[in-house]
Amino acid sequence: MPVGVVIRRSPSVSKWVKWAWKVIDVLPGAPAADWRVLREENGITEYHAATLPLTLHRRETEAYKVALAMEPPSVYVVLRPGEPDEGPHEYSVFLVTASAFEAQDYLDSGEEIVEQVPAPPGLVAWIRDFVDTHHVEEEFKKRRRDRIDTDLLEDGKGDARVRQTADVFRAPGALKPKGTLH
Repeated sequence: MPVGVVIRRSPSVSKWVKWAWKVIDVLPGAPAADWRVLREENGITEYHAATLPLTLHRRETEAYKVALAMEPPSVYVVLRPGEPDEGPHEYSVFLVTASAFEAQDYLDSGEEIVEQVPAPPGLVAWIRDFVDTHHVEEEFKKRRRDRIDTDLLEDGKGDARVRQTADVFRAPGALKPKGTLH
């Protein structure tokens, strides 16, 4: 589904940054746009910055359920810093996703800005319908650890390239000749 992204540019309160950019809304079914001005008022400008496809995948329904469980249900918009030759805008819209897990992956990188945006009711219904149709509950399987013999004597085990008498992994007591007292 094509989803339009609305971004607000307002004067920053910081002396190091001229503008503050924030994703304020998404528009399901929006036509293509390239930073079309929607409103200008008191130095604040709202843009229909871009329209990107929101693609849902059957294997990611668990992540969609997490996003739908948020209060309010949300989608995520990923912004990347723009190149100076790309135009007057500091950011470009890179991705629109309904997956909370994918948004977290982009947050972990630290390169992009990820904005959580409340999803309109029609978009929530579309995502919920997809999840209801395709979600398969996976059974939790506890992984068993390998059984390890803790009584096993591994003295002298180490790097095979090092001679045994000079092996750094050999216990010092094993190097002493039997019968000596110290």
